[in-house]
Amino acid sequence: MHGDTKKNLGKHPENNVPPLINADPHAAYEHLREQAPVCPVRSVEGSLMWIVARYDGVRSVLSDARFANNPASVAGGRAPQLQANAMRRLGLDEELIPYLADTLLDSDGTDHSRLRRLVTPAFSARKVKALSPRIERLTDDLIDALPEHSADGVTDLLAHFAYPLPINVIGELVGVPAADLPAWLGWTHDLSFNQQALGQTLRPLVDHTYELVRRRAAEPGEDVISELIQARDADGDRLSERELVTMVLSLVIAGHDTTANFIANSIWALLTHPDQLALLRADPGLMPQAVQELLRWCGPVLVSRMRYAAEDVDLGWGTFQTGDAVTVALSGGNHDPRRFADPGRLDITRQHDTRGEVHVSFGAGPHYCLGAALARHEAEIALSRLLTRHPDLALAVPAEQLQWHAVSGMRKLATLPVRL
Repeated sequence: MHGDTKKNLGKHPENNVPPLINADPHAAYEHLREQAPVCPVRSVEGSLMWIVARYDGVRSVLSDARFANNPASVAGGRAPQLQANAMRRLGLDEELIPYLADTLLDSDGTDHSRLRRLVTPAFSARKVKALSPRIERLTDDLIDALPEHSADGVTDLLAHFAYPLPINVIGELVGVPAADLPAWLGWTHDLSFNQQALGQTLRPLVDHTYELVRRRAAEPGEDVISELIQARDADGDRLSERELVTMVLSLVIAGHDTTANFIANSIWALLTHPDQLALLRADPGLMPQAVQELLRWCGPVLVSRMRYAAEDVDLGWGTFQTGDAVTVALSGGNHDPRRFADPGRLDITRQHDTRGEVHVSFGAGPHYCLGAALARHEAEIALSRLLTRHPDLALAVPAEQLQWHAVSGMRKLATLPVRL
């Protein structure tokens, strides 16, 4: 329990996440951020958990090895099994839970280092740069096809551009055959938008991935799956069969959904901020800087995965007891006026007082997003080519009529109707 917050539970009640969390999550996390450095809330199952929403606190928790991603890393079983219990409530079979709750993202220490080393080379700056021609061709193909998906001059850019592009890119990198990608697109969409059908979606996806691994073992290629198979066959202690399948699932799902929704959010942001769009059209060289600002301003991932205090931790602004469940509000950190001047303003020319990436949309510390460079690169190419090919691009409906979802800690559009 946090010493300072425990004394103030009357002032900061546990149900202090306002109802506008879905309608306006940035305002919701601002509400939490300005109450206290740490705010107590209750999980759906009633467990006490803590939200950190100030920028410095977000970076501190994400970078501190005393906070574990896997509750099993906390001695004595003192951490609640929040993620696994949530999946049980959704009806997921016990045997399927590890494929979503025991992944690279849920590992700690030497296990995390072992698994991450196996796939880090595939996401190096050199590999990402080498993908550029392929990403450009895929982007152009999707743009070419957009008129075919128009009805009365309106096209859904989420369904026909932002969503299919990343699944093609990550699928090719990982080693998913092109013929299988439409099925993966459907599965990842259902995992993202229809969690009530989690079991019906995950079962065929897991079965398919095992079959895909068997096919790749018989016909290896230059892809991540083939490299993982080599690691498994060379040393079974280095990578088990289930870890291999789970890794493939994690890479494709994570590499698709977040990037797709970031591209869509970015298009929406630029179309609703014509001054920023005009700056970008006048100087296309601003695109890398613009993508960084868009990640800060409208990154789709609102909160981190749950962390658990593996020991008693005192960070000065808050104390945690062993087993405490802690999540950080990336949105709160990215909009914290303590770190960003006028944080609610989208400014693609924004300058920072330090070098490197300042926002926390990709996290920080040992679990910093493995595919961050690829996601940025995809977004730069997608936005550049779309805006060049369609200089008159505009929303087809008033911005206030767009429907937003805040599902699984993300903020994403249901559709993105535009006129080309």
